[in-house]
Amino acid sequence: MLAFQRRRLAAAELGSGASWALLWQRRPLVNVRLKWYPSVFREHTGRRCFGLTEEALDLRREELLVLRSSEPDLVDRLCKLLMLTRDRSLPLNAVNQLRWDLGFPSDYLDSLLPRHPDRLRLVRLPEGGGAVDLVRWDDRLAVSELQRNADPGADAEGLAFPIRFTRGFGLKKKCVSWLQEWQTLPYTSPYADASGLDPRTDVSEKRIVGVFHELLHLTLAKKTRRANLSHLRRPLSLPFKFTKVFGRHPGIFYVSQKLATHTIVLREAYGGGRELIQKHPLLGIRERYLELMRRGCIDNRRRWSLREMEMETVEFAP
Repeated sequence: MLAFQRRRLAAAELGSGASWALLWQRRPLVNVRLKWYPSVFREHTGRRCFGLTEEALDLRREELLVLRSSEPDLVDRLCKLLMLTRDRSLPLNAVNQLRWDLGFPSDYLDSLLPRHPDRLRLVRLPEGGGAVDLVRWDDRLAVSELQRNADPGADAEGLAFPIRFTRGFGLKKKCVSWLQEWQTLPYTSPYADASGLDPRTDVSEKRIVGVFHELLHLTLAKKTRRANLSHLRRPLSLPFKFTKVFGRHPGIFYVSQKLATHTIVLREAYGGGRELIQKHPLLGIRERYLELMRRGCIDNRRRWSLREMEMETVEFAP
């Protein structure tokens, strides 16, 4: 992520060059690291500053256009995320953990929230820090992806989740029977009040699965690191050890352990393959940044670090 962060800093002054004096004080090797990616960063001779190459600048301008055209969608995503919570509010650390996955710009607090005061607001918490609050409930958004995609004649109270197992994956007969019965249980919308559900029941577990099914649909790549969910237990009214549902429902969620990082992936979004069925334009921009960085990478060993930023690659078994 380091090179992406440097690129955004340099892009703040499109083409004029950005001062890196403070970064040099804090990171003595930052100048060396920027030189690893000559197709993205260019050094101004005689001055201790870097700017973006013309190709990177063109891509950055295109990214800004995509961000502007996607703003209504991004605002809806943030509102829906807040509508999933009990208090219609999330601490900033929780939102920031999901910021990249949801597609928000790095300066969303300054660029996104102030333009929508009728829907979102930034508040200071009594215990310190800040939070993003939902200003008003939007019934238009309070429809889950599962409800939206349900067949017209389907039972709204017993909706079943799309199931897709890896080729060769076998379930014991007893598990198949339980899963079939579990799918027919009442479906609780993730936007509905679930305070009356007994957390020890399978109905409650289906509600938890529904919450994460919806949450992953809000992300651009339909996946997120499990660590990003650490601050969501209380806001989403989840029980302790709620992450067990990912292992109990391998036909709905895939847990990737690529690069020793646990990533929760929504299987249905990939159709059993490696590519998203529907790809957001921002993901296309990110792929092009990665390709630009690969092409100009001087030290071939640094190509391994680029794998950490591959947002679309998912390791499904063939």
